[in-house]
Amino acid sequence: MITHPFKSTVNRLAPLRECACAAVASLAALGCATTAAAQQASTPAPTRDDATGAEAAMSSVEQGRTPIEGSYEEWRQWRLEKRQEAFKDTKVQFNLRTYYFDRNMFDGSESEAWAIGGWAGVKTGYFFDHLALAVTGYTSQPLYAPDNKDGTLLLKPGQEPYSVLGELYGDIRITDESHIYAGRKGYDTPYINRNDTRMTPNTFDAYVLQGQAELDGGWGTLKYGFGYFDSIKERNADEFVSMSVDAGATVKRGVVTAGGLYQNGGFSFGAIDYYCADIINIGYAEAKMEFPLGGDWKLRLAAQFSDQCSIGDNLLTGESFSAHQFGLKAELPVGRALFTAAYTAAGGDANMRSPWSGYPGYTSVQVQDFNRKGEDAFLLRAGYEFAGVEGLGAYVLGVLGTSPGEAGQYRQDECDFNLQWVPPNGCLKGLALRLRYAVVEQHGGNVDNLTDFRVTCNYTYHF
Repeated sequence: MITHPFKSTVNRLAPLRECACAAVASLAALGCATTAAAQQASTPAPTRDDATGAEAAMSSVEQGRTPIEGSYEEWRQWRLEKRQEAFKDTKVQFNLRTYYFDRNMFDGSESEAWAIGGWAGVKTGYFFDHLALAVTGYTSQPLYAPDNKDGTLLLKPGQEPYSVLGELYGDIRITDESHIYAGRKGYDTPYINRNDTRMTPNTFDAYVLQGQAELDGGWGTLKYGFGYFDSIKERNADEFVSMSVDAGATVKRGVVTAGGLYQNGGFSFGAIDYYCADIINIGYAEAKMEFPLGGDWKLRLAAQFSDQCSIGDNLLTGESFSAHQFGLKAELPVGRALFTAAYTAAGGDANMRSPWSGYPGYTSVQVQDFNRKGEDAFLLRAGYEFAGVEGLGAYVLGVLGTSPGEAGQYRQDECDFNLQWVPPNGCLKGLALRLRYAVVEQHGGNVDNLTDFRVTCNYTYHF
């Protein structure tokens, strides 16, 4: 799928055994090996340059076969050159990640763990100008994981370690602007995305066509994507399961997606549909516009709409349902600061769902999504990039929710604080340190406040 909404980060793996060392060693052995491809974005992986996976195209000539054109020296020389270029353009990338997570729930229970792991990946250049291959292995190993504090999603259920071949795909380059991706890969769209907020991201077994076209006369750019998603590997899993099973059904169904994004200067409009037969249909649309206010000031406005409903035999819940959410957002950059305000309103006869991704709502924050039926939410956020330390930034936000329409549910508010340092240059380039803290207050139900504390350290190296 496309990544803005469809972004694979569009212009962005059979389990590896035991521990992180095993994962890295296994991938290193692949060397210049293969790496399959799927959408451009993907993959915490890296196979990704930081982006998303590999790009490529396929040749119909089998290995060991020689077409008649190969009888000529010019053809032979071209093949050798292109093969050499593909090996030369092969990239290897390693990511070391350690993550501490501690959450105290409304009922007083606690989820806590500290894990280490990450991923290692290989991405080839294009063989014969058309086919690139990519492979990425992921692992998460416990450093501190009490059995009675499960639920962090840093490890498998039961605080167990895992390793998995999360990406294994091929990228068939039809043209410079049009690619087919096939195999296991990470994607980034509103309702199917990597949701990379723990040790490893979601990845998908899928077949995707992505491309873009520059419209004549300077009328902007049209980006498009079509795909079939068969299965998903969740963030803390080492197996791929059917998309419908992951959503909560007992039958196996895949998801058909189609969408497009039009961009012209500061204006954009995109829409994408996700269809899972007999399970759920999700439609998403978003528009953005930029308004110059004089000088360097530019007001950015955005609106979004999500619609969800049961379809066919209603095999997800056993009965029909319908839900929707509307959102508005305004952003104003002022020097090194960014001020944001947002509003969302959820309606229908069910809560909104997001089975294969992080939720895309404007008021979805560190802990809560504020997408229960009948729930409105208001967000205020201020971010700042410090001048004295390159790459150091922080933000604070607050979300005020209203009472949802479901009996037994209560109004909630959330306040988040984030501090992140990503040195852009020097010997520490590739390092990312992040500290996050959230408090959720529930008004009713005689519960404690929920607190959520996270510390992550990533180091990415590629050659």
